[in-house]
Amino acid sequence: MQYKKPPIRSRKIRFALVGCGRISKNHFEALSAHAKDAEIVSICDTDHKALEEAASQTQAHPYTKLSDMLAHTNADIVVLTTPSGLHSQQAIEVAQSSRHVLTEKPMATMWYDGLRMVKACDDASVQLFVVKQNRFNPPLQHLKKAIEENRFGKIYMVTINVFWTRPQAYYDSAKWRGTREMDGGAFMNQASHYIDLLTWLIGPVESIQAFTGTLARHIEVEDTGVMNVKWCSGALGSVNVTMLTYPKNLEGSITILGEQGTVRIGGVAVNEIQIWDFANKKPEDETIQQTNYSPTNVYGSGHIRYYENVIQVLRGEGSPLTDGREGLKSLEILCAAYQSAREDRRIPLPMDA
Repeated sequence: MQYKKPPIRSRKIRFALVGCGRISKNHFEALSAHAKDAEIVSICDTDHKALEEAASQTQAHPYTKLSDMLAHTNADIVVLTTPSGLHSQQAIEVAQSSRHVLTEKPMATMWYDGLRMVKACDDASVQLFVVKQNRFNPPLQHLKKAIEENRFGKIYMVTINVFWTRPQAYYDSAKWRGTREMDGGAFMNQASHYIDLLTWLIGPVESIQAFTGTLARHIEVEDTGVMNVKWCSGALGSVNVTMLTYPKNLEGSITILGEQGTVRIGGVAVNEIQIWDFANKKPEDETIQQTNYSPTNVYGSGHIRYYENVIQVLRGEGSPLTDGREGLKSLEILCAAYQSAREDRRIPLPMDA
């Protein structure tokens, strides 16, 4: 669609952020790296301590209510790093204030809410960005290029593993954690960026079959899940997720087996090329592992590059790499997986709107 708001070229782009918890630090660091083009002017949180700490770090004007912030801020775009179940209504409220929206994953916890977000931003003629920072991990960038160059030939099988740990204390640290309405489980929350790889790398999914279990944590949602995937191309695969790995995060990985190639990217957050083997060799294959890196956390290193694209779009110099419609692709798979687990049956895609 066409957006009515003019590009911002003569000044810094003004950002506001709602939700000053765990993930907000990655956003503050990323925006700091783009200080030449961006500034944080407002922040919002109901937790006074978190708000005070964020205000000290960013020097942005603090608010305790989103409505108050929207009434007074001069921000061009609002970043949502709040509990997932709040994203939809907050995004709609921001869009109705005629501001662009950037939301953390998952964009919503319900399929219908994701559709409402996209419609609200379309109606307000503003951009909706959904954070998918893992796409910018250098190893995954190389993998995407190899797929686009058809180096695998026909892809037969894909396996994704997210073997992390979240102790009970993590879920007890906030009332919303581990709840169905506000958080979602291991698939929806921790594995969301890995679910994104299913469509971004391999293509449209035909159907999903999933099982979920709450095996050890005292929460409403799953701490462990497995998902079988069939792509429209005929490829088969699985997603295996648990937050019960002992004693610490073990891996976040993707393995692709194809007609003419095998690749495994592992590490704790798809940050290490461990196997890179193709029938059609290229000179750069010899040094491909030089793109490996050690992330400081499971979020990887992609937030800075993600914001680079956001700034380019708002400057009128690029197109969004992960907009609301792109975000809906992984939300649809997640919702299909939960429906499959509830109803004990295979769920075909696309889902009924």
